Order: sequence, then C-alpha cells, then structure tokens
Amino acid sequence: MFTGLIQDTGTITRVTSGAMTDFWIRTSLGAEAFALGESIAVDGACLTVVEKGGDTFRVQAAPETLRRTTLGARRTGDKVNLERALALGDRLGGHLVSGHVDAVSEVLETFAEGGSWVMVFRLPPELAPCFIEKGSVTIDGISLTVNAVDASTFRVQLIPETQARTTLHGKGPGAQVNLEGDLIGKYVARLYALRGAPEAAGQGTGLTEAVVRAAGFTPRG
Repeated sequence: MFTGLIQDTGTITRVTSGAMTDFWIRTSLGAEAFALGESIAVDGACLTVVEKGGDTFRVQAAPETLRRTTLGARRTGDKVNLERALALGDRLGGHLVSGHVDAVSEVLETFAEGGSWVMVFRLPPELAPCFIEKGSVTIDGISLTVNAVDASTFRVQLIPETQARTTLHGKGPGAQVNLEGDLIGKYVARLYALRGAPEAAGQGTGLTEAVVRAAGFTPRG
C-alpha cells in the first residue's frame, strides 16, 4: 500500500528484456537499506526489489505489467517516480494507493495557470465511474486531486512542489501515463453497479451478503 507522495525521482540505468524484464534504478533513497522482497512503486506500479547494491536496486516486471502500464516503453536514462511502501503508523498524506495500475492514459493538453501547471488527460471509459470532481486520482504514482471531469477527459493542477519533485511536469501532449482510480471509489462503483443490476449479477434486490461477496468483500462474524 502507498500514499501517492513521491519520495524520489530515480534514473533507470539498465533494462534487460527476457521472460521477465529487469530494471536497474539509481535512487537517493538509500537502496542499500532496502529489504529484498519489499514493495516499491515505480511510476505507480507496485514492483518487488530483487537485488540491491550501493545506490541502485533491481526490480522485475512480468509481461502482464508491461501490457497494463507504461513500463514497457521505459529505456535507460529515463526518470521514474519512486515511493517505498507505507509503513504502519506513517502519515497518510495523499490517499490510499494500491500500486495496481488500472489503465494507461494520454496527456491531451497542458498550460500554465498562475504558478500551477494544468494538465488535461483522456479518461478511459472503464474508469469514468471512479472519477468525481475534487476526488483523488493517482497519475504515474502521484496522488492528485481531480479539478474537473467530463465524459471523456479530466484535469489536474500541479503546484510548484509537485512540478519540481516528480516527472509529470515534463510530459506534454501525446505522452502516456499510468492511472489508478481511487481505491474506495472503485469499490463503491462496483457495489453500486451490482445493486443497480441484481438480475445480471444473479442476485436478489438490495445490498445483500451475496452482492457484497461478488464485489470482493468477505463479511466477518
């Protein structure tokens, strides 16, 4: 679990393709102190540290990860947003982020507004139910607020701190980014869809235990 607050922008120093794709990433986070097997978000995708040494660590991406994220297009020298996993007791400064990328989106437009940088993105139809104005979204691992949303697009504003500490400000129209919808919003949308179409879900009317189970929850007691 992550918060969407980027801790460092690392640099990819080597990429090796094969049955698994290996990425070596240089970081100022103190890679030597990383635990082998720990989770780290790389541009919003939760990966596992499998090797470390000095200021560099190695992660592996499976074919499914490459299909569902922008990591397949990453090359040596590229900058990536990094966040180590949330520790119990840490402040939740952003919002709950799982590190499971839902879709790849595209930058449509960028422009300055005051000291902020406005970015407009394509909204994938399958994620539309999870987006509300002033709700949360994760873009390349960054926790951001949705400032406006319509049927096919949404926009965010980057404050100067976000512009300086992440890679997002450098991406222009046509660039692709990883999107993760709000975790709570996804569960609510799923429950609402099942409740609104009980026949399609094979359930009775109303919010029953069967509907809750179908949405991925396991009731206790």
